[in-house]
Amino acid sequence: MGLELYLDLLSQPCRSIYIFARSNNIPFEFKHVELFKGPSNSEGAGKVSLLKKVPALKDGDFTLAECTAILLYLTRKYNTPDHWYPSDIQKRAQVDEYLSWHHANIRSNAPKTMWIKVLIPLFTGQPLPSEKLQEVMEGLSTSLKQFEERFLQDKAFIIGNEISLADLVAIVELMQPVGVGCDIFEDRPRLMEWRRRVEDAVGQDLFFEAHEMILNIKELSKIQIDPQLKEQLAPVLMKMLK
Repeated sequence: MGLELYLDLLSQPCRSIYIFARSNNIPFEFKHVELFKGPSNSEGAGKVSLLKKVPALKDGDFTLAECTAILLYLTRKYNTPDHWYPSDIQKRAQVDEYLSWHHANIRSNAPKTMWIKVLIPLFTGQPLPSEKLQEVMEGLSTSLKQFEERFLQDKAFIIGNEISLADLVAIVELMQPVGVGCDIFEDRPRLMEWRRRVEDAVGQDLFFEAHEMILNIKELSKIQIDPQLKEQLAPVLMKMLK
């Protein structure tokens, strides 16, 4: 039995794994999961991941969850080009440093734009309060400033002249606001140039294939939410609106 990847491409971590595997010609069976369609649609991922969420990997009898763990597993098993996760101990440490910083900064802000502009209204039927989006965008702006000054600086990519896992994890997260009409690359030429280099490094066709769904905001607004899931999550999301 070959490698199986359980992914929902609305999810940023899932997109990073999908792009990484495809760009490195890793053979895998794409198990498409649509989490918003409810438990029956994600049943396969639930059997693979004890955490019952995506991304999830199944390789024979071996299973694995969590984006970073899966990416690192793939680099090691398939001996992908060194630039993704360098053997040089200091460059590898730089990738690790970014991945650690990412979760409490970029990842804590960027995805909220989609929740506020699209998903919370879908789940709750309530209009989004403009001050909530403004608050999130202010936090994201601070994180982007740190990203440019601390990590990107004047380099082509985060750790130098070649793309790494750090760039891939960062770009998929930063495309989430773009998908809902918050173009964070506008008026940030250094960030925009970096984005174009990342697109070229993985291949533009693959990049836009992976992001096709989130870049079509009209389709996002038509997502059919599982009624049971909506009933469970709506009260929780309503608290986020307060």
